[in-house]
Amino acid sequence: MASNDPLLQPYRLRHLTLKNRIMTTPHEPAYPEAGMPKDRYRAYHVERAKAGIAMAMTAGSATVSKDSPPVFNNILAYKDEVVGWMKKLADECHDHGCAVMIQLTHLGRRTHWNKGDWLPAVTPSHQREPAHRAFPKKIEDWDIARIITDFADAAERMKEAGLDGIEIMTHGHLLDQFISPLTNDLDGPYGKQSLQTRMRFTLDIIDAVRRRVGDAFIVGTRFAPDEAETGGITEAMGLEIAHMFKATGQIDFLNINRGRIHTDPAMTDMIPIQGMRSAPHLDLAGRVRAEVGLPTFHAARIADVATARHAVATGQLDMVGMTRAHMADPHIVRKIIAGREDEIRPCVGATYCLDRIYQAGEALCIHNAATGRELTMPHDVPVARKKKKVAIVGAGPAGLEAARVAAERGHSVTVFEAAARPGGQIRLTAQNPRRKEMIGIIDWRMAQCAARDVEFRFDTWAEAGDVTALSADVVIIATGGLPQTDVLAAGNDLVVSSWDLISGDMKPGANVLVYDDAGDHAGLQAAEIAAKAGSKVEIMTPDRSFAPDVMAMNLVPYMRAMQDKDVTFTVTYRLTSVVRDGNRLKAVIGSDYMPLARERHYDQVVVNHGTLPLDALYFELKPLSSNLGEVDYDALIEGRPQQVKSGPKGGFQLFRIGDAVAARNTHAAIYDALRLMKDI
Repeated sequence: MASNDPLLQPYRLRHLTLKNRIMTTPHEPAYPEAGMPKDRYRAYHVERAKAGIAMAMTAGSATVSKDSPPVFNNILAYKDEVVGWMKKLADECHDHGCAVMIQLTHLGRRTHWNKGDWLPAVTPSHQREPAHRAFPKKIEDWDIARIITDFADAAERMKEAGLDGIEIMTHGHLLDQFISPLTNDLDGPYGKQSLQTRMRFTLDIIDAVRRRVGDAFIVGTRFAPDEAETGGITEAMGLEIAHMFKATGQIDFLNINRGRIHTDPAMTDMIPIQGMRSAPHLDLAGRVRAEVGLPTFHAARIADVATARHAVATGQLDMVGMTRAHMADPHIVRKIIAGREDEIRPCVGATYCLDRIYQAGEALCIHNAATGRELTMPHDVPVARKKKKVAIVGAGPAGLEAARVAAERGHSVTVFEAAARPGGQIRLTAQNPRRKEMIGIIDWRMAQCAARDVEFRFDTWAEAGDVTALSADVVIIATGGLPQTDVLAAGNDLVVSSWDLISGDMKPGANVLVYDDAGDHAGLQAAEIAAKAGSKVEIMTPDRSFAPDVMAMNLVPYMRAMQDKDVTFTVTYRLTSVVRDGNRLKAVIGSDYMPLARERHYDQVVVNHGTLPLDALYFELKPLSSNLGEVDYDALIEGRPQQVKSGPKGGFQLFRIGDAVAARNTHAAIYDALRLMKDI
């Protein structure tokens, strides 16, 4: 039967019929190998195509020129060998009725000269971009001619690969650096004098591309009709730009952004994270569509089906991008069609995906460990051939993921939890109103477990006898850890943990030292609590930068919460000891760089040094287990069942996961659980 759902209506784009209104907009998960979209990259997009999205827009962005080297493992669209790989991707997505496009760009100053072939970055000025720091060469006429040809060459390669079209990226990249009054210092035909001269480079590229690919190929552009910065592109100017695109007769769609991306704060406003407004730029996209009349696409924190449906139903968008949402759950469309929207794994806005690119070179979802691992990890967990009894101790993210996967496998699952409610450290994280969406990681798993009759025993401090009484085949210890504060030469009994402040068990002092030797969210979250309470706060780390595990976009809200308060940041100093001095604490501060013993006074010293495993139960059960707790790492990595039998016959298999092994993060805990339990 035909659906009345606005999201499930087909859409005609030039000659191309898209089967519904949901797409993934161009983004770079940084999965290419040597600049090519090989098996891992293809599997990521095909998974979403199989589940029903109408269009996969790949790359964010594929680079067209050698002097636009990748900043996070982008596709190299200037190489002929890309054709074969993109053809494989397009063919497989087409097999599932999913259109495929690619975003092409020249990064301009948004890269660095010490990457790729070590060519100078180019831009229409000598201004460097703060985020990528390269001092660029001021572009010359022969560079402009060369790059125009490079765009046309790259577009032709994508047509040869069988793609349905391309998106030409202007926003924040070289083309936008010409268009914006903030970044164009040129004179002459492509110079700063007027909007017409600043737009000429982009329009010449569009003309060259269209002449190369012909009419039976989609060509669109992503741009920001409002830079949201004094002196930049205004909304009125942006609408004029959109009309100029339309007047060419060569542009088939507009993909709308707002703001700038030259700094971490600007990027975070453009791509909002948790605690920020949902769909904050949808109104602008709607105004552009209403005034200009070109097909309009947009994605910016449209994380849920209700918002996406509203965007299409109210005529603000023709195609709605749910890109991060599809990293959390690639099967959104399938679940909408089946009437199972309540089962969609929520995007919690943690933006681990984007920050992970800068931290470790690949995008991963904080709570879907199969994303980006489609070749080895299942999004749909298969049913086991033999039903088992599984006992799990701990209802944090690791324990709940283990319970969910085991239940989906068809096993009988019992979960012990010492607290009255599930969540573990996630529940602490969600104490910050800005990060309350993190509880969705727990709520979704609890709903999945409830649907599969998982038994929970809350307020139960599980002992060995409680576990063995179940006669389980498999026992999973997911008890997490407790704060490690015993890190000083003296005075460990005088400090408190970051958890103490986050949980509210301790109130902040008037003058607080947060000694952060872990560099994760907990240290900054404790500091933010103290700062908001009116405390004078010093955040100290022995590292050369503070909070190194809280990357770019997640750091921005912390800074905005603290920079206008009495907070200082001290790097490269190590807290060595604390002694009581009257009613205050005297801290002795050293350094890894030279012998130092400076003394400072505080009212409260907070130590953030990760956790120590809460593992007593594991070691008590270990001698009773058939594998003595041993994990076959080769089998784990290769996706084979665990078959170690080094312990007593007839015993249960015993494993521990998450922070019960070692202090890591939420994604690591969930990945531990998925890759172990999918084969049990």
